[in-house]
Amino acid sequence: MAATRIWIAASHDAVHRNGGWAFVRADAEPVGRAGGDRRTTRARMALAGFLSVLKDVPAGAPLAVVAARPDALVLHALLKPPADPPTDDLDLRAALTKALDGRAWTLAVGDPAAPTPTAFVSAWADTASEKAKMGGAFEHPIPKPNLAKAKGL
Repeated sequence: MAATRIWIAASHDAVHRNGGWAFVRADAEPVGRAGGDRRTTRARMALAGFLSVLKDVPAGAPLAVVAARPDALVLHALLKPPADPPTDDLDLRAALTKALDGRAWTLAVGDPAAPTPTAFVSAWADTASEKAKMGGAFEHPIPKPNLAKAKGL
């Protein structure tokens, strides 16, 4: 079974403490969602975005995840737990550990500056962060016409 390809990015405004996340999943037809929240951290947004990705991925399907470097560092602790595990966002980490249990997945660092799906989701994460600053927590699908413009899917 071929791995499901996923690109994910998070964004955070340290001054206003709002953040956003976005992902694109390359299925038969690309799927994407974006979300955000107030009074949060970038790490929490990366974890929340990854949990959102896994909501409707078939159980046991292998994953190939690509994330911008700061987000990949957060997600890496799920792939290879360190001897001294992180103590923040334990609710999301526990949910992700359960969702990833027995699932094969890889993690790679993407270039958000190149015309790639990583750049696409990074831009959507920035937009989601701004939307969360004004309206609070949300999660919405990325419109299909916008997904069609993502290069490299």
